[in-house]
Amino acid sequence: MTALNLANQWLNFMAPAAFVALLLVLASRAAPRFFGSKKPLALSVLAQTAIIFVAGLLLLLVGLVVFGRDGKMASYALMALGAATCQWFVLRGWRR
Repeated sequence: MTALNLANQWLNFMAPAAFVALLLVLASRAAPRFFGSKKPLALSVLAQTAIIFVAGLLLLLVGLVVFGRDGKMASYALMALGAATCQWFVLRGWRR
């Protein structure tokens, strides 16, 4: 496997986590009534996206280790649930 193929594999592995993180942050900014808190957030869009991306990537790695291969729907479900939970913590959802 060449370095270009390896980079392509890793980028394709990380793409779902990046897309979900960006989608969650943009949705929370577009509809703060449903997703946000009443207080202004201390974190920027980039910081929120990075936190959720790292959490989603770690959960995808857990799914890769547990199942032994990439692309299982259970891994994606775990990533989506973990990313939503992380966004809830970032937005301080328990303080509504």
